[in-house]
Amino acid sequence: MILLLLFLGLLILGLPLAFCLLIAGLSYFAGAESLPMTVAVQRLVASSQSFPLLAVPFFILAGHIMNHSGITQRLISFSNLLVAWITGGLAHVTIVLSALMGGVSGSAIADAAMQARILGDPMQDSGLGKGFSASIITISALITACIPPSIGLILYGFVGNVSIGKLFIAGIVPGMLLTFVLMLTVVWQVKKHYPEQTAGQVRPNIREIVRALNECKWALLFPVILIVTIRFGIFTPSEAGAFAVVYAVLVGFWGYRELTLKQVMVSLQQSVDDIGMIMLIILSAGVIGYVVAYEQLPVSLAQTVTQATQQPLLVMLICLTLLLCVGMLMEGTVTVLLLTPILVPVVQAVGIDPVHFGVLMMIMVTFGGTTPPVGVAMYTVCNIMRCPTDAYIKAAWPFYLAILGLVALLAVCPSLVLFLPQLVY
Repeated sequence: MILLLLFLGLLILGLPLAFCLLIAGLSYFAGAESLPMTVAVQRLVASSQSFPLLAVPFFILAGHIMNHSGITQRLISFSNLLVAWITGGLAHVTIVLSALMGGVSGSAIADAAMQARILGDPMQDSGLGKGFSASIITISALITACIPPSIGLILYGFVGNVSIGKLFIAGIVPGMLLTFVLMLTVVWQVKKHYPEQTAGQVRPNIREIVRALNECKWALLFPVILIVTIRFGIFTPSEAGAFAVVYAVLVGFWGYRELTLKQVMVSLQQSVDDIGMIMLIILSAGVIGYVVAYEQLPVSLAQTVTQATQQPLLVMLICLTLLLCVGMLMEGTVTVLLLTPILVPVVQAVGIDPVHFGVLMMIMVTFGGTTPPVGVAMYTVCNIMRCPTDAYIKAAWPFYLAILGLVALLAVCPSLVLFLPQLVY
């Protein structure tokens, strides 16, 4: 409890997240007679000594290179052609783009920030309100948490010792369902609040779709290649990340001929900034993780929950509610690193598949980033679009309800998440 209060206090004071974790963890060792400080240093270093963890920096670099190689622009054009004619216009474009970008960026916050810069003003110019535009851009980024290669799923698989390949495949159906549910909610909200909003485009014919599909075939092939190579043992997740970097460079230089050496250097610089931040958080969380394990918190929590109920569904709902509350206060990466080693034993104790739980965990953790009071994705998009938070919240609540309803359905029907990995594996 003292550790948690110290962490929250430092966070409120505005200290960087990684340092909040590190100071809180080191303070435990400073006050523990049986644990020397050298153990904390060892855990700090040991947290980085993992081959699967190499997938994170590789996929981050691949995402930045793809954004400079013309892939993102072609995905936007393809999304616009597919769905801009539906009621809601560009609001559907941002949803479909998030689904397609899942296999490119791997990060919900990066996806939301990119779309806010590119689609924010055009959405408002088309007649959609600022709060509505900001909310759908932010919340549609949830899809990126499911579609491979989600950075969150990689971290969950790494910490929880769960197959990353199975997690990637399990995220596809929930990602598609999220896309469908959000598009239905957009149609409902646009008809209710923007009856004057017209589609503005005619429905595309097959020839136009095939032509656009051919233009962005290299981007759409990427997640397919990723899943096939991991499933059949050609690549480990880390090797797949390295392949993604090579693939992005080849497509940029010779596929679309838009990538330059200068843009590669910019991508490297941006990636170093992102990777440095994420790795520092991972190392600091390793110290906290050791403290949590040393205090046997996972065992105690598992015993407490299983004594209260042996119903898998009830345990699942308790864990998801906890993740929602924590996700509203903490950044998603930290939540995954801290709570995965605690909650995975809890759900396994009552027979819940950790692959099923992992996909729902990522949705809930990322969902917390779209809500007050500490929603990182929400504040990122609102700052870029200069949207007041109250306008955002007013427009976002129908989407919140739709997402929570879908999560409840996925929790009740695990086959929706697990049938694809069971079929493939």
